[in-house]
Amino acid sequence: MKIKFGIKEVVATGIGTALFVVLTEVQIPLVIVPNTALQPRMAILSFLAAVFGPMVGALVGLLGHALGDALFYGSVWWSWVLPEAIVGIAIGLFRKRFGVKEGAFGKNAIIWFNIVQIIANAIAWVGAAPALDVAVYAEPSNKVFAQGALACLGNVIIIGVLGSILLAAYSKIAGKSSSLTKED
Repeated sequence: MKIKFGIKEVVATGIGTALFVVLTEVQIPLVIVPNTALQPRMAILSFLAAVFGPMVGALVGLLGHALGDALFYGSVWWSWVLPEAIVGIAIGLFRKRFGVKEGAFGKNAIIWFNIVQIIANAIAWVGAAPALDVAVYAEPSNKVFAQGALACLGNVIIIGVLGSILLAAYSKIAGKSSSLTKED
């Protein structure tokens, strides 16, 4: 698969990273497990990955999370930065299947999008993040696997609702725009 990274992708990465950083502080804490929250920024990540592909998804996840951690918390927790990239890459790899730019983000595409994002979040947050926490930071496994599972659930909900809404709305606009361009 050829990965395109032109001007549009550079701009999407810059704007997406800035939005991701700004939305770092917008969260609903999940008091069941410490240091986990519902974060709308994940909807932005999923949207950009589904529209612009895996490279934009990876960069927005990596840069946005790292910068957000550094600015708001004073240090970067790399074991949670890398899973953001995993989610962005996974969703981005299936962007053609979603048909967002073509105005084809309908029922079947929404189902596929959510299957992909659920699997990506499970790999990232139930697998990679806790394993990296244990390996890199020597965190207790029972704590980090609980955090990862709750982060996964929160991300699945946020992306499933807000991400799907953003993509459906954009797809309607993009579909009309591309049909006007084809007719000219």
